[in-house]
Amino acid sequence: MDIRIVTRMLAVLALVAAVAFAATSLRENGAEEDAPSPILRHPGGEPAASELARCRGLGEAATEDDACRKAWDENRRRFLGTDRERPRP
Repeated sequence: MDIRIVTRMLAVLALVAAVAFAATSLRENGAEEDAPSPILRHPGGEPAASELARCRGLGEAATEDDACRKAWDENRRRFLGTDRERPRP
């Protein structure tokens, strides 16, 4: 066997090992981020987290619920920093 072929095979094996190591370390780090984040409440500005949770639970029916629309508009306004409401279909 030629020495160049052996060297190339070792280089490919080292590259495969490095990619496998990187993939496993990224997967392990991502597991820590799966924990639910704490709900932050700001008096006066944030729509009630319970209202947004209720709307999430409604699924597609939430698009017809006026309270959900208001909560989403307020949440969007706070997040994007705009005073314009989303147009209604």
